[in-house]
Amino acid sequence: MLSTMQDHPLTITDLFHYGRTVHGHSRVATFTGEHTPTRHATFAAIAERADRLASALARLGVKAGDRVATFSWNSQEHLEIYFAVPAMGAVLHTLNIRLFPEQLVYIANHAEDRVVIVEESLIPLLAKVRDQMTTVQHVIVVGDGDGDGDGDASALGPNVLRYEELLAAEQPGYAWPAIDERAAAAMCYTSGTTGNPKGVVYSHRSTWLHSLAVTSGAAYALNDRDRVLLVVPMFHANAWGLPYAAWQVGADLVMPSRFLQAAPLARMIREEKPTIAAAVPTIWNDLLRHGEETELDLSSLGLVVCGGSAVPRILMEKFQDRYGVRIIQAWGMTETSPFASIALPPKICTAEDEMTWRSKTGRVCAGVDLRIVNDAGETLAWDGTTAGEIEVRGPWITGAYYRDPAPDKFHDGWLRTGDVGTVDALGFIQITDRAKDVIKSGGEWISSVELENEIMAHPDVVEAAVIGIPDPRWDERPLACVVLRAGLATTPETLHAFLATRVARWWLPESFSFIQEVPKTSVGKFDKKVLRARHAAGGLTVVAVARGRA
Repeated sequence: MLSTMQDHPLTITDLFHYGRTVHGHSRVATFTGEHTPTRHATFAAIAERADRLASALARLGVKAGDRVATFSWNSQEHLEIYFAVPAMGAVLHTLNIRLFPEQLVYIANHAEDRVVIVEESLIPLLAKVRDQMTTVQHVIVVGDGDGDGDGDASALGPNVLRYEELLAAEQPGYAWPAIDERAAAAMCYTSGTTGNPKGVVYSHRSTWLHSLAVTSGAAYALNDRDRVLLVVPMFHANAWGLPYAAWQVGADLVMPSRFLQAAPLARMIREEKPTIAAAVPTIWNDLLRHGEETELDLSSLGLVVCGGSAVPRILMEKFQDRYGVRIIQAWGMTETSPFASIALPPKICTAEDEMTWRSKTGRVCAGVDLRIVNDAGETLAWDGTTAGEIEVRGPWITGAYYRDPAPDKFHDGWLRTGDVGTVDALGFIQITDRAKDVIKSGGEWISSVELENEIMAHPDVVEAAVIGIPDPRWDERPLACVVLRAGLATTPETLHAFLATRVARWWLPESFSFIQEVPKTSVGKFDKKVLRARHAAGGLTVVAVARGRA
Protein backbone atom coordinates (compact mmCIF):
# COMPACT_ATOMS: atom_id res chain seq x y z
CA MET A 1 0.00 0.00 0.00
CA LEU A 2 1.36 3.43 -0.99
CA SER A 3 0.70 6.70 0.78
CA THR A 4 -1.47 9.50 -0.52
CA MET A 5 1.29 12.07 -0.05
CA GLN A 6 2.53 14.24 -2.91
CA ASP A 7 5.99 13.48 -4.23
CA HIS A 8 7.54 16.96 -3.99
CA PRO A 9 11.26 17.19 -4.82
CA LEU A 10 13.60 18.40 -2.07
CA THR A 11 15.86 20.88 -3.84
CA ILE A 12 18.04 23.85 -3.04
CA THR A 13 15.88 25.79 -5.49
CA ASP A 14 12.87 25.15 -3.25
CA LEU A 15 14.86 26.16 -0.16
CA PHE A 16 16.07 29.29 -1.96
CA HIS A 17 12.57 30.42 -2.94
CA TYR A 18 11.25 29.82 0.57
CA GLY A 19 13.97 31.89 2.24
CA ARG A 20 13.71 34.81 -0.17
CA THR A 21 9.92 34.93 0.20
CA VAL A 22 9.32 34.23 3.87
CA HIS A 23 12.57 35.65 5.30
CA GLY A 24 13.31 38.43 2.83
CA HIS A 25 14.02 40.90 5.64
CA SER A 26 16.71 38.73 7.26
CA ARG A 27 20.19 40.09 6.73
CA VAL A 28 23.75 39.14 5.90
CA ALA A 29 26.63 41.18 7.29
CA THR A 30 30.05 41.01 5.61
CA PHE A 31 33.02 42.38 7.54
CA THR A 32 35.32 44.55 5.44
CA GLY A 33 38.13 45.46 7.84
CA GLU A 34 38.97 47.19 11.08
CA HIS A 35 38.51 50.71 9.73
CA THR A 36 35.63 50.31 7.27
CA PRO A 37 31.92 49.83 7.89
CA THR A 38 30.46 46.35 7.70
CA ARG A 39 28.34 45.71 4.58
CA HIS A 40 24.74 44.58 5.04
CA ALA A 41 22.22 43.11 2.60
CA THR A 42 18.81 41.49 3.00
CA PHE A 43 17.94 37.98 1.87
CA ALA A 44 15.64 39.55 -0.72
CA ALA A 45 18.45 41.65 -2.20
CA ILE A 46 20.82 38.68 -2.21
CA ALA A 47 18.20 36.55 -3.96
CA GLU A 48 17.79 39.15 -6.70
CA ARG A 49 21.55 39.20 -7.23
CA ALA A 50 21.53 35.40 -7.39
CA ASP A 51 18.93 35.72 -10.19
CA ARG A 52 21.31 37.93 -12.10
CA LEU A 53 24.28 35.65 -11.46
CA ALA A 54 22.44 32.62 -12.79
CA SER A 55 21.52 34.56 -15.93
CA ALA A 56 25.14 35.66 -16.39
CA LEU A 57 26.48 32.14 -15.96
CA ALA A 58 23.94 30.80 -18.44
CA ARG A 59 25.02 33.48 -20.92
CA LEU A 60 28.61 32.24 -20.49
CA GLY A 61 27.46 28.78 -21.49
CA VAL A 62 27.17 27.10 -18.09
CA LYS A 63 24.76 24.18 -18.40
CA ALA A 64 23.20 21.61 -16.08
CA GLY A 65 25.91 19.53 -14.44
CA ASP A 66 28.76 21.94 -15.22
CA ARG A 67 31.05 22.64 -12.29
CA VAL A 68 31.40 26.24 -11.12
CA ALA A 69 34.19 26.66 -8.59
CA THR A 70 34.64 29.28 -5.90
CA PHE A 71 37.94 30.50 -4.50
CA SER A 72 36.66 32.80 -1.80
CA TRP A 73 36.31 33.73 1.83
CA ASN A 74 32.96 33.82 3.62
CA SER A 75 31.01 36.75 2.19
CA GLN A 76 27.68 37.91 0.81
CA GLU A 77 28.86 37.15 -2.72
CA HIS A 78 29.84 33.62 -1.78
CA LEU A 79 26.31 33.09 -0.45
CA GLU A 80 24.87 34.37 -3.74
CA ILE A 81 26.95 31.75 -5.57
CA TYR A 82 25.85 29.08 -3.09
CA PHE A 83 22.29 29.48 -4.36
CA ALA A 84 22.65 30.57 -7.98
CA VAL A 85 24.85 27.68 -9.11
CA PRO A 86 22.97 24.62 -7.77
CA ALA A 87 19.53 26.17 -8.30
CA MET A 88 20.28 26.66 -12.01
CA GLY A 89 21.23 22.97 -12.26
CA ALA A 90 25.02 23.43 -12.24
CA VAL A 91 27.30 22.09 -9.49
CA LEU A 92 28.93 24.29 -6.86
CA HIS A 93 32.55 23.31 -6.22
CA THR A 94 34.18 25.13 -3.30
CA LEU A 95 37.96 25.13 -3.72
CA ASN A 96 39.94 25.11 -0.49
CA ILE A 97 42.15 28.20 -0.58
CA ARG A 98 44.60 26.68 1.92
CA LEU A 99 45.62 23.67 -0.14
CA PHE A 100 49.05 23.30 -1.68
CA PRO A 101 49.19 24.45 -5.33
CA GLU A 102 49.57 20.92 -6.68
CA GLN A 103 46.47 19.81 -4.74
CA LEU A 104 44.47 22.74 -6.10
CA VAL A 105 45.45 21.85 -9.65
CA TYR A 106 44.58 18.20 -9.10
CA ILE A 107 41.14 19.03 -7.64
CA ALA A 108 40.16 21.60 -10.28
CA ASN A 109 41.16 19.29 -13.11
CA HIS A 110 39.66 16.19 -11.51
CA ALA A 111 36.33 18.00 -11.03
CA GLU A 112 36.63 19.53 -14.53
CA ASP A 113 35.70 23.01 -13.34
CA ARG A 114 34.49 25.26 -16.17
CA VAL A 115 34.32 28.53 -14.24
CA VAL A 116 36.21 29.81 -11.21
CA ILE A 117 34.85 32.74 -9.22
CA VAL A 118 37.71 34.23 -7.19
CA GLU A 119 37.76 36.93 -4.54
CA GLU A 120 40.13 39.75 -5.43
CA SER A 121 42.38 39.36 -2.39
CA LEU A 122 43.04 35.74 -3.41
CA ILE A 123 44.15 36.49 -6.97
CA PRO A 124 47.87 35.95 -6.15
CA LEU A 125 47.14 32.42 -4.91
CA LEU A 126 45.01 31.48 -7.90
CA ALA A 127 47.42 33.09 -10.37
CA LYS A 128 50.11 30.57 -9.40
CA VAL A 129 48.05 27.69 -10.78
CA ARG A 130 45.61 29.26 -13.26
CA ASP A 131 47.48 28.13 -16.37
CA GLN A 132 47.47 24.52 -15.09
CA MET A 133 43.68 24.39 -14.70
CA THR A 134 43.07 22.83 -18.07
CA THR A 135 39.26 22.78 -18.10
CA VAL A 136 38.61 26.31 -16.78
CA GLN A 137 37.20 28.56 -19.49
CA HIS A 138 36.23 31.64 -17.48
CA VAL A 139 37.57 33.38 -14.37
CA ILE A 140 35.30 35.86 -12.61
CA VAL A 141 36.73 38.27 -10.04
CA VAL A 142 34.71 39.47 -7.05
CA GLY A 143 35.90 42.95 -6.05
CA ASP A 144 36.00 46.51 -7.30
CA GLY A 145 39.63 46.55 -8.45
CA ASP A 146 40.76 49.25 -6.01
CA GLY A 147 41.74 46.99 -3.14
CA ASP A 148 45.06 46.73 -1.34
CA GLY A 149 47.23 46.11 -4.38
CA ASP A 150 46.85 42.34 -4.49
CA GLY A 151 43.88 42.38 -6.86
CA ASP A 152 45.66 42.66 -10.20
CA ALA A 153 43.35 40.60 -12.39
CA SER A 154 45.85 40.61 -15.28
CA ALA A 155 47.82 37.99 -13.34
CA LEU A 156 45.03 35.54 -14.18
CA GLY A 157 45.55 35.83 -17.91
CA PRO A 158 43.33 37.32 -20.61
CA ASN A 159 39.54 37.61 -20.70
CA VAL A 160 39.01 37.89 -16.95
CA LEU A 161 35.47 38.96 -16.08
CA ARG A 162 34.24 41.14 -13.23
CA TYR A 163 31.46 39.83 -10.98
CA GLU A 164 29.63 43.15 -10.54
CA GLU A 165 29.79 43.95 -14.23
CA LEU A 166 28.26 40.60 -15.10
CA LEU A 167 25.42 41.11 -12.63
CA ALA A 168 24.77 44.67 -13.80
CA ALA A 169 24.27 43.45 -17.37
CA GLU A 170 21.44 41.08 -16.36
CA GLN A 171 17.88 41.46 -15.15
CA PRO A 172 16.24 39.80 -12.12
CA GLY A 173 13.62 37.13 -12.69
CA TYR A 174 15.72 34.21 -13.92
CA ALA A 175 13.59 31.23 -15.00
CA TRP A 176 14.79 28.61 -12.54
CA PRO A 177 14.54 25.08 -13.98
CA ALA A 178 12.91 22.03 -12.40
CA ILE A 179 15.64 19.81 -10.93
CA ASP A 180 15.73 16.17 -9.90
CA GLU A 181 16.33 16.07 -6.15
CA ARG A 182 18.96 13.35 -6.70
CA ALA A 183 20.99 15.58 -9.02
CA ALA A 184 24.40 16.87 -7.93
CA ALA A 185 24.18 20.20 -6.13
CA ALA A 186 27.67 20.73 -4.76
CA MET A 187 30.99 18.99 -4.33
CA CYS A 188 33.75 19.19 -1.76
CA TYR A 189 37.06 17.40 -1.64
CA THR A 190 38.57 15.84 1.45
CA SER A 191 41.70 17.50 2.77
CA GLY A 192 43.87 14.69 1.39
CA THR A 193 45.88 13.84 4.51
CA THR A 194 46.95 10.66 2.70
CA GLY A 195 47.04 10.44 -1.08
CA ASN A 196 45.08 12.71 -3.39
CA PRO A 197 41.99 14.49 -2.07
CA LYS A 198 38.74 12.66 -2.77
CA GLY A 199 35.59 14.27 -4.14
CA VAL A 200 32.25 14.06 -2.34
CA VAL A 201 29.18 15.08 -4.35
CA TYR A 202 26.15 16.30 -2.39
CA SER A 203 22.68 16.00 -3.89
CA HIS A 204 19.86 18.53 -3.62
CA ARG A 205 17.97 16.03 -1.48
CA SER A 206 20.85 15.34 0.88
CA THR A 207 21.49 19.06 1.35
CA TRP A 208 17.82 19.79 2.06
CA LEU A 209 17.57 17.01 4.64
CA HIS A 210 20.90 17.97 6.20
CA SER A 211 19.66 21.56 6.61
CA LEU A 212 16.56 20.31 8.37
CA ALA A 213 18.68 18.24 10.76
CA VAL A 214 20.99 21.19 11.54
CA THR A 215 18.10 23.52 12.40
CA SER A 216 16.28 21.01 14.62
CA GLY A 217 15.97 21.41 18.37
CA ALA A 218 18.11 18.30 18.79
CA ALA A 219 20.96 20.13 17.04
CA TYR A 220 21.47 23.91 16.82
CA ALA A 221 17.79 24.87 17.25
CA LEU A 222 18.15 27.68 14.68
CA ASN A 223 15.33 30.15 14.07
CA ASP A 224 14.81 33.63 12.65
CA ARG A 225 15.80 35.29 15.94
CA ASP A 226 19.33 33.95 15.62
CA ARG A 227 22.38 35.55 14.11
CA VAL A 228 25.03 33.08 12.98
CA LEU A 229 28.72 34.06 12.96
CA LEU A 230 30.09 31.83 10.23
CA VAL A 231 33.80 31.49 10.96
CA VAL A 232 34.05 27.94 9.61
CA PRO A 233 35.01 28.41 5.94
CA MET A 234 32.40 28.10 3.22
CA PHE A 235 35.01 26.07 1.32
CA HIS A 236 35.08 23.39 4.04
CA ALA A 237 32.17 20.90 3.92
CA ASN A 238 29.85 23.73 2.85
CA ALA A 239 30.50 25.57 6.13
CA TRP A 240 29.00 22.66 8.07
CA GLY A 241 25.73 23.22 6.19
CA LEU A 242 25.01 26.44 8.07
CA PRO A 243 24.51 28.80 5.07
CA TYR A 244 21.62 26.70 3.78
CA ALA A 245 20.25 26.02 7.27
CA ALA A 246 20.29 29.72 8.21
CA TRP A 247 18.56 30.66 4.96
CA GLN A 248 15.93 27.99 5.53
CA VAL A 249 14.87 29.43 8.90
CA GLY A 250 15.71 33.12 8.33
CA ALA A 251 18.64 33.38 10.73
CA ASP A 252 20.88 36.37 10.00
CA LEU A 253 24.43 35.56 8.89
CA VAL A 254 27.64 37.34 9.90
CA MET A 255 30.46 36.75 7.41
CA PRO A 256 34.03 37.54 8.55
CA SER A 257 35.61 37.47 5.06
CA ARG A 258 39.40 37.17 5.47
CA PHE A 259 39.44 38.78 8.92
CA LEU A 260 39.77 35.65 11.04
CA GLN A 261 42.18 36.94 13.66
CA ALA A 262 41.05 37.33 17.27
CA ALA A 263 40.84 41.15 17.27
CA PRO A 264 38.49 41.56 14.28
CA LEU A 265 36.40 38.60 15.42
CA ALA A 266 36.02 40.23 18.83
CA ARG A 267 34.86 43.43 17.12
CA MET A 268 32.38 41.52 14.96
CA ILE A 269 30.89 39.81 17.99
CA ARG A 270 30.67 43.10 19.88
CA GLU A 271 29.04 45.01 17.01
CA GLU A 272 26.93 42.41 15.20
CA LYS A 273 25.91 40.47 18.33
CA PRO A 274 25.67 36.94 16.94
CA THR A 275 23.77 34.41 19.03
CA ILE A 276 25.49 31.37 17.51
CA ALA A 277 29.02 30.96 16.19
CA ALA A 278 30.80 28.07 14.50
CA ALA A 279 34.55 27.48 14.17
CA VAL A 280 37.36 25.02 14.86
CA PRO A 281 39.03 24.96 18.33
CA THR A 282 42.07 26.93 17.11
CA ILE A 283 39.90 30.02 16.56
CA TRP A 284 38.47 29.89 20.07
CA ASN A 285 41.92 29.31 21.58
CA ASP A 286 43.14 32.47 19.84
CA LEU A 287 40.11 34.44 21.06
CA LEU A 288 40.66 33.19 24.60
CA ARG A 289 44.28 34.40 24.57
CA HIS A 290 43.12 37.73 23.12
CA GLY A 291 40.75 38.05 26.06
CA GLU A 292 43.69 37.87 28.45
CA GLU A 293 44.96 41.14 27.00
CA THR A 294 41.74 43.06 26.39
CA GLU A 295 38.13 43.07 27.49
CA LEU A 296 35.80 40.87 25.41
CA ASP A 297 32.06 41.33 25.04
CA LEU A 298 30.71 37.89 24.21
CA SER A 299 27.39 38.42 25.96
CA SER A 300 25.31 37.84 22.82
CA LEU A 301 26.64 34.31 22.24
CA GLY A 302 24.25 31.65 23.46
CA LEU A 303 25.91 28.77 21.65
CA VAL A 304 29.30 28.09 20.10
CA VAL A 305 29.47 25.03 17.85
CA CYS A 306 32.99 23.68 17.74
CA GLY A 307 34.30 20.86 15.58
CA GLY A 308 36.93 19.81 13.08
CA SER A 309 39.04 18.25 15.82
CA ALA A 310 38.55 17.22 19.43
CA VAL A 311 37.60 20.19 21.63
CA PRO A 312 39.74 20.38 24.80
CA ARG A 313 37.63 20.32 27.95
CA ILE A 314 39.75 23.09 29.44
CA LEU A 315 38.77 25.35 26.52
CA MET A 316 35.07 24.78 27.19
CA GLU A 317 35.52 25.33 30.91
CA LYS A 318 37.37 28.63 30.47
CA PHE A 319 34.76 30.07 28.10
CA GLN A 320 32.00 28.97 30.47
CA ASP A 321 33.69 30.36 33.59
CA ARG A 322 35.01 33.64 32.15
CA TYR A 323 32.29 34.61 29.70
CA GLY A 324 29.30 32.35 30.33
CA VAL A 325 29.61 31.05 26.76
CA ARG A 326 28.50 27.48 26.12
CA ILE A 327 30.72 25.58 23.69
CA ILE A 328 29.18 22.41 22.29
CA GLN A 329 31.21 19.86 20.40
CA ALA A 330 29.92 18.47 17.10
CA TRP A 331 31.38 15.76 14.92
CA GLY A 332 31.26 14.90 11.26
CA MET A 333 33.38 14.91 8.13
CA THR A 334 33.21 16.01 4.50
CA GLU A 335 31.70 12.63 3.68
CA THR A 336 28.81 13.21 6.13
CA SER A 337 27.84 16.66 4.82
CA PRO A 338 29.19 17.00 7.68
CA PHE A 339 26.74 16.89 10.63
CA ALA A 340 26.63 13.47 12.31
CA SER A 341 26.60 14.07 16.09
CA ILE A 342 26.41 16.81 18.70
CA ALA A 343 27.27 16.73 22.40
CA LEU A 344 24.14 18.30 23.86
CA PRO A 345 23.86 16.82 27.38
CA PRO A 346 20.95 14.36 27.79
CA LYS A 347 18.02 14.96 30.11
CA ILE A 348 19.55 12.67 32.77
CA CYS A 349 22.47 15.08 33.05
CA THR A 350 23.08 16.83 36.38
CA ALA A 351 24.81 20.16 36.85
CA GLU A 352 27.86 18.35 38.22
CA ASP A 353 28.40 16.16 35.17
CA GLU A 354 27.30 18.53 32.39
CA MET A 355 30.87 19.24 31.29
CA THR A 356 31.59 15.51 31.13
CA TRP A 357 28.74 15.08 28.63
CA ARG A 358 29.81 18.13 26.65
CA SER A 359 33.33 16.75 26.41
CA LYS A 360 32.12 13.71 24.51
CA THR A 361 32.25 13.60 20.73
CA GLY A 362 28.46 13.80 20.66
CA ARG A 363 25.21 11.89 20.39
CA VAL A 364 24.55 10.47 16.94
CA CYS A 365 21.78 12.46 15.27
CA ALA A 366 18.56 11.12 13.78
CA GLY A 367 19.13 10.31 10.12
CA VAL A 368 22.58 8.83 10.70
CA ASP A 369 22.93 5.10 11.32
CA LEU A 370 26.12 4.35 13.24
CA ARG A 371 27.94 1.24 14.33
CA ILE A 372 31.39 0.30 15.60
CA VAL A 373 33.24 -2.71 14.26
CA ASN A 374 36.39 -4.63 15.13
CA ASP A 375 39.25 -5.52 12.80
CA ALA A 376 37.28 -8.52 11.55
CA GLY A 377 34.33 -6.30 10.58
CA GLU A 378 32.11 -7.61 13.38
CA THR A 379 29.62 -5.21 14.96
CA LEU A 380 30.42 -4.32 18.59
CA ALA A 381 28.17 -3.42 21.50
CA TRP A 382 27.07 0.09 22.45
CA ASP A 383 28.37 -0.31 26.00
CA GLY A 384 30.54 2.79 26.31
CA THR A 385 33.72 0.77 26.79
CA THR A 386 34.24 -1.47 23.75
CA ALA A 387 36.19 0.44 21.11
CA GLY A 388 36.16 -0.07 17.35
CA GLU A 389 36.14 1.80 14.06
CA ILE A 390 33.08 3.96 13.53
CA GLU A 391 31.01 3.30 10.41
CA VAL A 392 28.01 5.36 9.29
CA ARG A 393 25.30 5.44 6.63
CA GLY A 394 22.31 7.66 5.93
CA PRO A 395 20.63 10.08 3.48
CA TRP A 396 23.41 12.68 3.73
CA ILE A 397 26.33 10.22 3.93
CA THR A 398 28.33 9.61 0.78
CA GLY A 399 28.18 6.14 -0.71
CA ALA A 400 31.16 6.64 -3.03
CA TYR A 401 33.82 9.14 -4.08
CA TYR A 402 33.70 11.03 -7.36
CA ARG A 403 35.63 9.11 -10.05
CA ASP A 404 37.50 7.21 -7.35
CA PRO A 405 36.11 3.79 -6.29
CA ALA A 406 38.21 3.58 -3.06
CA PRO A 407 36.68 0.23 -1.99
CA ASP A 408 38.73 0.24 1.22
CA LYS A 409 36.71 3.25 2.43
CA PHE A 410 33.38 1.38 2.41
CA HIS A 411 32.14 -1.78 4.10
CA ASP A 412 28.84 -3.45 3.15
CA GLY A 413 27.22 -0.12 2.30
CA TRP A 414 28.66 1.68 5.33
CA LEU A 415 31.23 4.49 5.22
CA ARG A 416 34.38 3.69 7.16
CA THR A 417 35.18 6.94 8.98
CA GLY A 418 38.69 6.03 10.11
CA ASP A 419 37.77 7.18 13.62
CA VAL A 420 38.15 4.78 16.53
CA GLY A 421 35.90 5.10 19.55
CA THR A 422 33.11 3.85 21.77
CA VAL A 423 29.34 4.38 21.84
CA ASP A 424 27.20 4.16 24.96
CA ALA A 425 23.59 3.05 25.35
CA LEU A 426 22.33 6.63 24.85
CA GLY A 427 24.08 6.92 21.49
CA PHE A 428 26.92 9.15 22.74
CA ILE A 429 30.15 8.68 20.81
CA GLN A 430 33.59 9.06 22.35
CA ILE A 431 36.26 9.12 19.67
CA THR A 432 39.54 8.01 21.15
CA ASP A 433 41.67 8.47 18.03
CA ARG A 434 41.99 8.33 14.31
CA ALA A 435 42.80 4.79 13.24
CA LYS A 436 46.11 6.02 11.83
CA ASP A 437 46.97 8.03 14.97
CA VAL A 438 46.25 5.53 17.73
CA ILE A 439 49.40 4.56 19.66
CA LYS A 440 49.88 0.84 20.28
CA SER A 441 52.25 0.41 23.20
CA GLY A 442 53.02 -3.11 24.39
CA GLY A 443 49.88 -4.39 22.67
CA GLU A 444 47.63 -1.81 24.39
CA TRP A 445 46.07 1.33 22.87
CA ILE A 446 46.87 4.84 24.05
CA SER A 447 44.45 7.54 22.93
CA SER A 448 46.48 10.44 21.55
CA VAL A 449 43.36 12.65 21.64
CA GLU A 450 42.68 12.06 25.33
CA LEU A 451 46.34 12.52 26.20
CA GLU A 452 46.40 15.82 24.26
CA ASN A 453 43.35 17.08 26.15
CA GLU A 454 44.95 16.29 29.50
CA ILE A 455 48.22 18.03 28.53
CA MET A 456 46.29 21.11 27.37
CA ALA A 457 44.59 21.25 30.75
CA HIS A 458 47.91 22.48 32.18
CA PRO A 459 47.73 26.29 32.55
CA ASP A 460 51.10 26.82 30.84
CA VAL A 461 50.14 24.92 27.68
CA VAL A 462 48.57 26.51 24.60
CA GLU A 463 48.47 23.47 22.31
CA ALA A 464 49.65 19.88 22.38
CA ALA A 465 49.76 17.11 19.79
CA VAL A 466 50.78 13.55 20.61
CA ILE A 467 52.29 11.11 18.11
CA GLY A 468 53.59 7.58 18.41
CA ILE A 469 57.33 7.06 18.01
CA PRO A 470 59.24 3.76 17.73
CA ASP A 471 60.33 2.13 20.97
CA PRO A 472 62.61 -0.94 21.17
CA ARG A 473 60.72 -2.43 24.12
CA TRP A 474 57.09 -1.38 23.69
CA ASP A 475 56.97 -0.96 19.86
CA GLU A 476 55.55 2.55 20.26
CA ARG A 477 55.51 5.24 22.93
CA PRO A 478 53.88 8.68 22.94
CA LEU A 479 55.84 11.81 22.08
CA ALA A 480 54.15 14.98 23.36
CA CYS A 481 54.73 17.99 21.10
CA VAL A 482 53.87 21.00 23.26
CA VAL A 483 53.37 24.72 22.62
CA LEU A 484 53.88 26.77 25.79
CA ARG A 485 52.56 30.22 26.57
CA ALA A 486 54.94 33.00 25.62
CA GLY A 487 57.77 33.55 28.10
CA LEU A 488 57.24 30.31 30.03
CA ALA A 489 59.78 27.52 30.40
CA THR A 490 57.78 24.66 31.87
CA THR A 491 59.84 21.46 32.04
CA PRO A 492 58.97 17.95 30.87
CA GLU A 493 59.22 16.80 34.48
CA THR A 494 56.54 19.33 35.49
CA LEU A 495 54.18 18.15 32.75
CA HIS A 496 54.94 14.52 33.53
CA ALA A 497 54.05 15.05 37.20
CA PHE A 498 50.88 16.93 36.21
CA LEU A 499 49.75 14.06 33.97
CA ALA A 500 50.56 11.41 36.58
CA THR A 501 47.37 12.30 38.47
CA ARG A 502 45.20 12.40 35.34
CA VAL A 503 46.02 9.38 33.14
CA ALA A 504 47.06 5.77 33.56
CA ARG A 505 50.69 5.36 34.50
CA TRP A 506 51.59 3.48 31.33
CA TRP A 507 50.12 6.32 29.22
CA LEU A 508 52.61 8.83 30.63
CA PRO A 509 54.90 10.13 27.88
CA GLU A 510 58.62 9.94 28.60
CA SER A 511 59.44 12.13 25.60
CA PHE A 512 58.55 15.79 25.07
CA SER A 513 59.28 18.28 22.30
CA PHE A 514 58.61 21.98 22.80
CA ILE A 515 57.62 23.60 19.49
CA GLN A 516 56.49 27.04 18.34
CA GLU A 517 53.23 25.88 16.79
CA VAL A 518 51.40 22.64 16.06
CA PRO A 519 51.20 22.29 12.26
CA LYS A 520 47.63 22.42 10.94
CA THR A 521 45.87 20.97 7.93
CA SER A 522 44.00 23.18 5.47
CA VAL A 523 40.88 22.93 7.65
CA GLY A 524 42.59 23.66 10.97
CA LYS A 525 43.15 20.14 12.31
CA PHE A 526 46.43 19.08 13.93
CA ASP A 527 48.59 17.70 11.12
CA LYS A 528 50.32 14.81 12.85
CA LYS A 529 51.82 13.40 9.68
CA VAL A 530 54.00 16.54 9.52
CA LEU A 531 55.15 15.98 13.10
CA ARG A 532 55.87 12.32 12.39
CA ALA A 533 57.91 13.30 9.32
CA ARG A 534 59.83 15.92 11.31
CA HIS A 535 60.64 13.39 14.00
CA ALA A 536 61.76 10.79 11.47
CA ALA A 537 64.04 13.37 9.85
CA GLY A 538 65.50 14.44 13.18
CA GLY A 539 63.78 17.82 13.01
CA LEU A 540 62.28 17.73 16.52
CA THR A 541 64.33 18.37 19.66
CA VAL A 542 63.20 15.62 22.03
CA VAL A 543 63.73 15.85 25.78
CA ALA A 544 63.32 12.66 27.79
CA VAL A 545 62.25 12.12 31.40
CA ALA A 546 62.73 8.96 33.43
CA ARG A 547 60.94 5.96 31.93
CA GLY A 548 57.96 4.96 34.01
CA ARG A 549 55.73 2.53 32.14
CA ALA A 550 54.52 -0.28 34.38
